[in-house]
Amino acid sequence: MSGLIESCQGLFGTSDLYEVLGVVKTASDKEVKRGYHKVSLKVHPDRVDIKDKENATQKFQTLGRVYAVLSDKDRRGLYDESGEIDDEDDVSEDRDWNDYWRLLFPKLSFEDINEFEKKYKGSEEELDDLTSTYVEYEGDMDAIMDNVLCSTVEDEPRFTQILNDLIKKKKLPKFEKFTKETKKNKTSRQKKAQAEALEAEEMLQELGGGEKNSLQALIKKNQQSREQQADSFLADLEAKYAQPKKESEIIHS
Repeated sequence: MSGLIESCQGLFGTSDLYEVLGVVKTASDKEVKRGYHKVSLKVHPDRVDIKDKENATQKFQTLGRVYAVLSDKDRRGLYDESGEIDDEDDVSEDRDWNDYWRLLFPKLSFEDINEFEKKYKGSEEELDDLTSTYVEYEGDMDAIMDNVLCSTVEDEPRFTQILNDLIKKKKLPKFEKFTKETKKNKTSRQKKAQAEALEAEEMLQELGGGEKNSLQALIKKNQQSREQQADSFLADLEAKYAQPKKESEIIHS
């Protein structure tokens, strides 16, 4: 078994464990966990084509090893100070990384998602996500609607009002993609949302109706048309709701 640093370099093109997870060195434990989840969703062996499964499995296992280091206070401290990892503490040979992953991120229930959405909409967290997404995508409303959690076409007028108010107060920069968006682009976005809603309704009927199945239909539709955003959405929610377990508890479970 190769060393972790060597594996990261070979599989992810970097020897920086934080960079592998897409987080900064000062990231909190929660941010490290969320980063691990987001990246691992992209390479989970059950989510890739057969031809990519071997490489995905190697990446998935390496990500688990990276998180095992950064989630351990002592091992992370050693890495931060010296850039070194004590590979003798690596338990990867005896670990089922898929079981480890599911212990960290139990599946969400409909009630979890519904509860989160109620608390999230109109919250400071939603506002932070909205403004940071606005800046990141320089006012591109298509990208904003795709990347802000739980957003639907019904939220667009509210988002637009919030952003316009902040621009007027000079708390946000003015981007032409936002301030001069064409009516054609707005109409296209609305038509796309209506088409997705119609397809979700058809899926709902196939699933047998009901509020829970309605949510499943919407998620299924989003996974088909916006898989990356759906993965990010579920990663964020699962990282919020998954109760972290101590390393010793996971090893012995």
